[in-house]
Amino acid sequence: MIMIIELCFAFVATVGFGIIINIPHRALVVAGLIGTLAWVIYWALFNLKLGLALSNLTASVAIGILSDIAARKMKMPMLIFNIPSLVPLVPGGQAYQMVRNIALGDAAQGMRFFTEVVEITGSIAIGFLFAELLNKLWKKLKGQRQADRM
Repeated sequence: MIMIIELCFAFVATVGFGIIINIPHRALVVAGLIGTLAWVIYWALFNLKLGLALSNLTASVAIGILSDIAARKMKMPMLIFNIPSLVPLVPGGQAYQMVRNIALGDAAQGMRFFTEVVEITGSIAIGFLFAELLNKLWKKLKGQRQADRM
């Protein structure tokens, strides 16, 4: 039951952020589904005890690949799907706890949350880079396969 609630919140957060940043209405559901699927990947890997970094990295790779597919199918820029789909992965809670603990004078706890924020954001950035490399490799292989058929 908790998983269903989390999936609903991931979808609503993604679509809500898409509305806030004014993406086209026809892209909202697709972006919401990409964000929800990314959350499922993150949640599954994190619960398998694979850690924050690998869970976020894999989920962001999925966002990058799925956003590229959606962008080509719907003939829209990839960013329309990338940006809202990231919302469930953004380390807002950790960033809040970092600032809160530092403000309360607990620097050690604040630094622990700071390392989590850096780990998550770095994983997301590297995941997008990796997804872009995979997308380019796929397009290149697809182009070579079509050239070999001729």
